[in-house]
Amino acid sequence: MAADPLSKVFAALADPTRRDMVARLTDADATVNELAEPYDMTVQAISKHVKVLEDAGLVRRSRDAQRRPVHLEAEVFDLMTKWIERYRRQAEERYRRLDDLLAEMPDPPPAHDLPETPAQGETQ
Repeated sequence: MAADPLSKVFAALADPTRRDMVARLTDADATVNELAEPYDMTVQAISKHVKVLEDAGLVRRSRDAQRRPVHLEAEVFDLMTKWIERYRRQAEERYRRLDDLLAEMPDPPPAHDLPETPAQGETQ
């Protein structure tokens, strides 16, 4: 069973190395060897990470003469943003309703008008 595109994206981004690779690709395209430089991993391991990102639609590899740069696919971020934005708007609406409800509530009486209550453990 194939996962939906959004699930693939979030699963791919669940790994901190892949998130870091995506962050680095926002600056510029890079080859697998260039992506591998800061990590204590083999190029083969980095290639597997790139393959996961590619399968999720986050990156694509192109051929540029002798290089095969990895390129970030910005369109996938639009899909994630739309999904996140929907829930952000719902949360904002809940907070707005809560603010409205709190504004309708009467103010509590001043503290000096409240009857004294015995401290916990004390008897009257």
